Formats: sequence, structure tokens, C-alpha cells
Amino acid sequence: MVFDQSILTFSVIGIFVTSLFFLSLIIRRNDIADVAWGIGIFIVALVSYYSGSGGNLSLLLTVLAGLWGVRLSLRIFLRNLKKPEDFRYKKWRDEWGRWFYLRSYLQVYLLQGFLMVVVGYSFVHVNLYGTSYQLGPITIIGLLVWLLGYFFEVVGDWQLDRFLKSKPAHGMIMDKGLWKYSRHPNYFGEVTMWWGIWLMTATLPFSYIALISPLTITFLILKVSGIPMLEKSFADNPAFQEYKKRTSAFFPLPPKHFYNYEGNNC
Repeated sequence: MVFDQSILTFSVIGIFVTSLFFLSLIIRRNDIADVAWGIGIFIVALVSYYSGSGGNLSLLLTVLAGLWGVRLSLRIFLRNLKKPEDFRYKKWRDEWGRWFYLRSYLQVYLLQGFLMVVVGYSFVHVNLYGTSYQLGPITIIGLLVWLLGYFFEVVGDWQLDRFLKSKPAHGMIMDKGLWKYSRHPNYFGEVTMWWGIWLMTATLPFSYIALISPLTITFLILKVSGIPMLEKSFADNPAFQEYKKRTSAFFPLPPKHFYNYEGNNC
């Protein structure tokens, strides 16, 4: 059963990311992979739900996956719609030269497909071991944690988008609202949601295996493609360096007021 569902999930995601790769060749944009991230994990949840025996917890997590994944993908799609290809993918396009197509397929699409299944493993796990699970106090606690994370991600994204639409002067940084307390409130929300999902599965058999979901997304955001890559792009921005001194990188905390810098909307 475990093997069969894993093979099915990987197969569906493999078809999904391969289709995205060919689409990227047509539109000449690899940042479509970013758009597909949320939808891809939602697909993992849907495949797990419909190939399993179902259950209340399974249905709840599938709905949460949809609320998160569809919103995230739609936001990134609208954000990228009138912009050139993201600088990260443009750089790889220039660096990889004749190997671009092969490396793009392997390092962007197949790798992302693999990560979709790994990060979404909690959905697979609940459909393997939680079909007879009755919703209880741990479920409620996990749901509250997820809702907290969803609030930070949605509100943080909304505040940032509204700020960017105001067309701020070059070099200005966003330091209002939730961004006053964390340099990355949306990333904090993202990680928090995945820990909330794991909490909802914590009483299931072998739930320690499902830890791979929140641990992977936490590592990616804190150490790989999230905060480090984004902050590197602001390395030459003096306003951001001052903002960095007084504002927590991840966890929302009161700002350090002993710095005399007066922040601006960015």
C-alpha cells in the first residue's frame, strides 16, 4: 500500500513537472516553476486523498492544501505576469549555456517535483495511517497553528504587494505592518503552517516519518532558497542593512529601538 501510493504520487507529479518543463520552453520562462509550487503540492494532497480510503482528517488537510496552494500559485502568477523572468532563472539560463535544457529539466523541474512529494508527504501519511482517525484536541491545536501561519503568510504578502504597487523610490524597504517585527513574516507563516499540518498528524502511527515535511520546508526557507537567497539580493542596500540590524530575520519580535534609523515604506 505504501509503495503503491508513493509510486502513484511520484508518477503524477512527474507528469506534472515534465509538462511544465515543455511549457517553459514555449514561453521561455523557467520561473513558471515558482507558480507551480503550490499547485503541485495540492496535487499531492488530491492524489493521496482520492487514492486512499479518505477520512475526516484527510479531507481537512486536503482542503487546507487547496487554500494554501491555489492562493500562493495565483499570487505568484499575477506578480510575474508583467515582469521579465526572475533573476535567478535568468542567471542560470546565461550560465548553463548548451546544457541549459538538460540542467533545467533535472535541477529545476524534476528536483522541484521530488521536493513537492517530500514536503507534501504529510498528506500521503494521513491517507496511509489516518483513515479511521477521529478529530480531537491535537487536531484543533494543529489547525490553530496552521491558521496562525496562514494569517502571517496572507497578510504579509498582502502588505508587501500593496507596498510594491505604491511604486516606492529605489532602495526603500518594507518595514511596516508585520514587516516591522520580522524581515520575512510570509516565510514565518509558511513554515508555521507546515508544522501545524504535522501536529494534526502527530498522533498517527509512525508520525515521526511525516516530520520530513516541516523539516524540509524549514531547512529550504532558512538555509537554502528562501531567506539567504532573498537577503543576498539586498546586500548592497544600506536601508536594508539598517533594517536588518533592528528586525528579527524570522520569528516576529519587537524591533530593537536603540538604532536611530527611521524606516521608510519600501
